[in-house]
Amino acid sequence: MEPVIESAGCLSVVIPAYNEESTLENVVHEVLTLPQVLEVIVVDDGSSDGTPAVCERLARLPKVRTIRMPRNGGKCAALKAGFAVSTGEIVIVQDADMEYDPAEIPEVIQPIVEGHADVVYGSRFLVRRAARVLYFYHYLANKGLTLLSNLLTNVNFTDVETGYKAFRGSIIRNMVIVSEGFGIEIEVTAKIAKLGCAIYEVPISYHGRTYEQGKKIGLSDGVAALWYIVRFNLFCDLKSSFVRLPTDIVKPAPVPARRSVGM
Repeated sequence: MEPVIESAGCLSVVIPAYNEESTLENVVHEVLTLPQVLEVIVVDDGSSDGTPAVCERLARLPKVRTIRMPRNGGKCAALKAGFAVSTGEIVIVQDADMEYDPAEIPEVIQPIVEGHADVVYGSRFLVRRAARVLYFYHYLANKGLTLLSNLLTNVNFTDVETGYKAFRGSIIRNMVIVSEGFGIEIEVTAKIAKLGCAIYEVPISYHGRTYEQGKKIGLSDGVAALWYIVRFNLFCDLKSSFVRLPTDIVKPAPVPARRSVGM
């Protein structure tokens, strides 16, 4: 097991934001209340509403830095920009739309802090907590993508499309990310599976939005995810997945030798 991480000031929180002027400021202020936070990195993904003005105000706060993308490049491009400048021992993604509760971040990162895990996914289905009841077809699509991903990674996730993913900083900063849009969820899943690191899931609550409220993922993202599952599991190797392989991942416990029984 890796040494326990000092939890205070260990965490970089990367927040991609596209047209989230109504919720972004509240999310950032809630994140800043957490003692684990070292820095909050807000990436404005070419927003066309009042998000840039919100970012200007937020940039005046201690621990907050903002990045303005020149054009809308999608969630993957925004996260890559945020990961690249992060410095925390742990890095987590926080959506700007209040679907995920920042108060649950300490529970998500705890297995990494304690030295048990390298990566933690917050699962909306592991043990259901408070969750808004919304689109059944989204639920089916998520379950189908998770099943197909698990078949090729041989890792038993319950929710690969979750927005809460936490990583040791050395893993996500060294990962070569090439997908677009929401494809990053599938890509990082395939690449951490190849790495053979210790992965945990923890239950989280989920306050989903409707399309009228600004939800952005759609059918085309699901189709793209199918291709990414095949691409990053079957046509991508470990060497090409990382700039350099992290050396601080949790080592699996050795399997005890079986004792033969004489007849």
